[in-house]
Amino acid sequence: MTAVIGMVTFILVMIAVSTSAIITGVLQTNLNAQVSAALANVQVGPTSSAIDVLAAGPFPDGTVLVLRTPLTGDTGAYVDGRSVSALDEAQVDEIRDAVATGLSEIGSDTVDLPRLGDYRIGITGNQAGTVVVLGLPLSQVTATIGAILTTVALVTAGGLLLLAVIIALVIRVGLRPLRSVAETATRVASIRMDQGDVSIDERVPAEQVDEHTEIGQVGAALNTLLDKVDASLAARQRNEELMRRFVADASHELRTPLASIRGFSELSLRAMRQAQDDETRQRTAMAVETTEQSLERIQAQSLRMTTLVEDLLLLARLDEGQELVYGTVDLTRLAVEAVGDARPAGPDHAWSIEVGDEPVELAGDASRLNQVVANLLANARTHTPAGTEVTVSVAREGDDAVLRVHDDGPGIDPAVAPQLFERFARADRSRDRKTGGTGLGLSIARAIVEAHHGTITVRSTPGDTTFEVRLPAKPVDPV
Repeated sequence: MTAVIGMVTFILVMIAVSTSAIITGVLQTNLNAQVSAALANVQVGPTSSAIDVLAAGPFPDGTVLVLRTPLTGDTGAYVDGRSVSALDEAQVDEIRDAVATGLSEIGSDTVDLPRLGDYRIGITGNQAGTVVVLGLPLSQVTATIGAILTTVALVTAGGLLLLAVIIALVIRVGLRPLRSVAETATRVASIRMDQGDVSIDERVPAEQVDEHTEIGQVGAALNTLLDKVDASLAARQRNEELMRRFVADASHELRTPLASIRGFSELSLRAMRQAQDDETRQRTAMAVETTEQSLERIQAQSLRMTTLVEDLLLLARLDEGQELVYGTVDLTRLAVEAVGDARPAGPDHAWSIEVGDEPVELAGDASRLNQVVANLLANARTHTPAGTEVTVSVAREGDDAVLRVHDDGPGIDPAVAPQLFERFARADRSRDRKTGGTGLGLSIARAIVEAHHGTITVRSTPGDTTFEVRLPAKPVDPV
């Protein structure tokens, strides 16, 4: 605001100075014309004196006349209002000397006359020896210029004051949205975001957001930023909760086989110690049998832990973009082989496959995609009762290779469907779980599909459950 007022002040001052200079020039030109007109009005006779000349014709107020003639010598007079007064000899001499000095030193027609002030002087004469010196006062010009400058100064000061008030109001109103942005940013900065469930509810009010102005666009951009930060914080909180649940589930899954291994190890050691204390053949045989059973159980639990650790390692590597070896995969053949492997494992289920005459090919890792199909079929076999019909279909839809696994079992509880592909997720009660597992099968399937830039979804109602896998298919060879 200071810069604006300073610039406006400079402009107004320059206008005032320029206007005063122009008006001064005009007034001085007019004064010169008046002096010339007054000189033309002077009628001098052989015996005329200055007072006689001024009294003979109308002259402007303040006119000073010094007249020299061969008969009368030097005489002087001046007009004071409506009367004409004669100047004494001393005054005439002072004026004559001032005129001579002023015209020679200043080089102009403006002279400071003693006791009278600044005058514009005009001189004329004739061959008879008559010399006329006539002057008009500059006081009227000076007064006019002073009045103009005073008026300009007052108008400028008032205009600047009014301008300052208007600019202050305009800036205050115009920056109101920016103050709202600053207040919103300050409130957001005071929120602790380093821990816990953080939600940013602060936003720039809608009435302060006008996308047609730059400040309004700043407010809209801040709101957009806060929306994204809020979504990121919510995602971070969900990831932390998933991580905590993942650690708890992994710990639970590992605790059971570790407890079994510890228990059977202690049982084997106890049997070995008893066999060492008792040398009978019967005790020794019982100890050997107990040790053999314990080792078998230890091996089974070790295999379970190995499977769990390998599944977790596979998920970690898939998250890092590793573990995939790309090649051409015939999804139709892969599905047929997977159904063939599933029939012996689930003889109490009805297995069928629906494929077209042409193979559906894609670029991918055959072993990992086979693991996806096997997991989906194992999921259908494990969580559906005997007699359930499971149908596998493969088709090409546009640029996608689509594999569907459908069953007419009891379906999935809608409450657990959103978490079905999470790690260590468990099926709902409506799907009776008959065998143990790590709860990583569907999460591995999703990780493999997403690593192939595909999607896996599920739709389920009682009697109709379908898992659908969509993967980018290879372009069809032109005929």
